[in-house]
Amino acid sequence: MRHLPRPALASLFSPGDLVIANHAATLPASLQGIHGPSGEPIEVRLAGWVSIRDPTRFVALAFGVGDHRTRTEDRMLPPSVAPGDRLTLGPLVAIVERPLGDPRLFRLRFVGDRATVLAGLARHGRPIQYAHVPEPLALRDVWTRIAADPIAFEPPSAGFAFDWHTQAVWRQRGIGFATLAHAAGISSTGDPVLDQRLPFDEPYRIPKPTAAAINRAKSNGRRIIAIGTTVVRALESAANAHGSVRAGDGVARGRILRETPLRVVDAILTGVHHRGESHFELLRAFANDALLDQISTAFDQHGYRPHEFGDSMLIERGCRIAPLPTADQPTISIPGGNQFKGAATDCSETQETTP
Repeated sequence: MRHLPRPALASLFSPGDLVIANHAATLPASLQGIHGPSGEPIEVRLAGWVSIRDPTRFVALAFGVGDHRTRTEDRMLPPSVAPGDRLTLGPLVAIVERPLGDPRLFRLRFVGDRATVLAGLARHGRPIQYAHVPEPLALRDVWTRIAADPIAFEPPSAGFAFDWHTQAVWRQRGIGFATLAHAAGISSTGDPVLDQRLPFDEPYRIPKPTAAAINRAKSNGRRIIAIGTTVVRALESAANAHGSVRAGDGVARGRILRETPLRVVDAILTGVHHRGESHFELLRAFANDALLDQISTAFDQHGYRPHEFGDSMLIERGCRIAPLPTADQPTISIPGGNQFKGAATDCSETQETTP
């Protein structure tokens, strides 16, 4: 295990390796409004596509009065919703179509055409956010530097870890870079039972050049590094039994778990996740529980920050686990005179415990 400053990310890969990132842009998916039948306040969070790129119908999650400054699990329950209920969400009007197995989760349809709905989302919608960031976020705050395709409900936040300089260094060193679009979903519902259904179905699109680059790198014995859990879900969903990735559209369904075979991805750069979260469960496909416990202990000891604007870690199947602090992590001395923002150990002692 090694602890490195985030700028070291540019030097961790080898010529011929291929880095894949998610270029999805984040929608303003939180909408405050009024539940028509009761007249009570309601917050609607768009949480899934019914049909990708049709912005008139969504899977939605409801909260009661309040906003993101209250912890999600402490939010008031919303008014009871039923099929046909009318929701006034700023300039938009939505109709509840049907519940989806939980009183707070339902399918809705916006009244109006595509242009009307998109304009209303742009005017009234806010980024989904949580209590650990009390200041209201602007849409630009939740877009990564490569954000392009507006299909995500929360940011593919692993992408915050790299910048244009990092990409330039990768290019100079012969490290490949390609992107895909994956509709990153919500990370928490506030209900532990409902959270067990996360992640919801998430559409993705893999461009032909990206699929070709992946298959070429795999045939040459090079590593595929996924920037974030959404990239892992998309690539593993699009892979056949031999690890070849097909281009085109698809839907990532269900969780990647400890027993899930990884056919494409060799390493993942991701944020700090906690046991029980669907993101953490995905990491169990890369490393066993003993090693993940060791990583969690290191996070606590060094004060690494979780959530979408926090610190990062790189887990490679077979060897390297390298937590990457953000730039403002305090610098400490490492025996031997080296200076790192964090701490450093040899990954060889954890190699045998990595699947």
